[in-house]
Amino acid sequence: MTRLICIIFLLLSIGTKAQILRPNQQLASDESALAIQYYQEGDYEKAAVLLEKLFSIPNNEAYFDLYFNALLKLKRYDVAEKMVKKAVKQNPSVDIYAIALGKLYQEKGDVQAANKIFTEVINSLPKDEFKIRMLANNFYRFENYDYAVQTFKQGRKILNNNELFTFELLNIYRFKKDKPMLMQEYIDVLGTMPQLLAQAEAVLPIIFEDKKDYEIFQSAILKKIQKEPDAEIYIQLLTWNYIQQQEFDMALRQLIAFDKRTKADGGTLFNTINIFTDNGAFETALKAYEYLLTKGKENPYYLPSKIESLNTKYNLQTTGKYEVANLSLLANDYQTLIDENGKNITTLFAIKRLANLHAYYLNQAPKAEKGLEEALQIPGINTMEVGQIKLNLGDVYILTNQPWEAFLIYEQVSKQFEGQSIGNEARYRSAKLSFYQGNFEYSNSQCLVLKAATSQLIANDALNLSLLITDNIQTPIDSNALKMYADAEMLLFRNLPLLAIKKMDSIAIAYPQNSLMDAVMMSKAKIFIKSNDFQKAADILKKVTEEFKDGIWTDDALFTLGDLYEKKLNDIAQAKIYFQKLITDYPGSMFSAEARKRFRNLRGDGV
Repeated sequence: MTRLICIIFLLLSIGTKAQILRPNQQLASDESALAIQYYQEGDYEKAAVLLEKLFSIPNNEAYFDLYFNALLKLKRYDVAEKMVKKAVKQNPSVDIYAIALGKLYQEKGDVQAANKIFTEVINSLPKDEFKIRMLANNFYRFENYDYAVQTFKQGRKILNNNELFTFELLNIYRFKKDKPMLMQEYIDVLGTMPQLLAQAEAVLPIIFEDKKDYEIFQSAILKKIQKEPDAEIYIQLLTWNYIQQQEFDMALRQLIAFDKRTKADGGTLFNTINIFTDNGAFETALKAYEYLLTKGKENPYYLPSKIESLNTKYNLQTTGKYEVANLSLLANDYQTLIDENGKNITTLFAIKRLANLHAYYLNQAPKAEKGLEEALQIPGINTMEVGQIKLNLGDVYILTNQPWEAFLIYEQVSKQFEGQSIGNEARYRSAKLSFYQGNFEYSNSQCLVLKAATSQLIANDALNLSLLITDNIQTPIDSNALKMYADAEMLLFRNLPLLAIKKMDSIAIAYPQNSLMDAVMMSKAKIFIKSNDFQKAADILKKVTEEFKDGIWTDDALFTLGDLYEKKLNDIAQAKIYFQKLITDYPGSMFSAEARKRFRNLRGDGV
């Protein structure tokens, strides 16, 4: 009855503002507030006395629900029945009183009498969408959800429109956790309301409890596809259902079968492949691209598939532990694409990827340097893209032992894009370069400038680096430990994680009293995440949150934990715990807004 109580308060408020209350009106207003207070506190005896008096006043029907429910709480069924029957007699066209009478019979245990009343009310529905909706809402008001559903379904028959009341029915099924009906309603309406697909994909995982639910849903979708084999929306739904079960190859099989059956151009399949890659199913994505390539060079998705196939191979082979031999073959594929199509805007992505392979995986930094320098000469590249290539080139200059060249190109970009994200990124990379070199004072001065950057991520990174430096240059021992940590970070920059871990582990041996432990743990966690050792990363991050509650990395660790549990470890309960802890304990963190959004989404708010 909370909604009703709010309405009464609103009405009283409006009345007070509209006019100065006369003494008898003031008395009624006071009694109303007191009655509501008694009701909320569970003192139904006192509430009933006042509500009876208030309900007896003409045009005070708003108190009916409170008075009726107070009588039910007190089990004064005879009083309630007399009051409701009188209301029915005086207002035969107002169905709320008839429903209340049925509710009363339910409370008394006379289910047959209650059902008779409810059925009669529903069977007398007029061809009026508004009245149908009002009747269903009245059933909902008295928690008769099944009859609310029956009302909406009867309304569909009367009005001969199966699309009506879809949202109301979905909400009721979801509230009741009626999985079979919720599944069926989505399947029934998606054919004519495909825009609900995203909602279905967000809602169903919240109420599905295990794999069996997905299997039941899968069976229902397949039956629908048998009836409507050319309806793309159901193929998309089935694909999503397979993906939720990590059955990526089954999803691909359905998409290919649909493409062949409808003699399509591959567009549906091509637009779905990114779902495979987003879920780390790179092998399945490659099979999909290979199928599209069999359609021939005349197909509109041939070249995009060729390009994305290479990018997928890149993501596959650079994720986790990589094989140099495989990456060498991939580099050859990129080079072949460039040789066949020339160095131009279209192949720029391949030039950059090839440079990245040479620089960080194949130990061929000079080739990366040459490739990026030549890329800068390609005509028609927009200014922002040129700036990004220069940043990448600056990084490669560090690998080829040309720190001064790196510093100059970073400065060039930071000045050209002053105040913009890419300019701030250039300044931050310059600060990191100084950090790697052990020039902590200059690095810190750059970070202090960046603390006011418009990009929150850059500002946060700069703040963390500044605090790291400030906290660890107070004594010669601290400074020496920080230099070792900077060397380890440089090894990470060069993509030498095992050497970086070895260097980090040696810091505690050389300087047992150092204060870098939380920074070391965070760096290790990031290494394990990159190598797909998610549980080991989570174990380290938990220690950061438990042992360094006031540390500069704690909020970062909490957010990363939430992200890992949500996306990699498939433990939604744990993800919610860490997101909520971040929101509660570190409200000023730059991660708190995103954590709040992710927490609400996992909880199902607003879906």
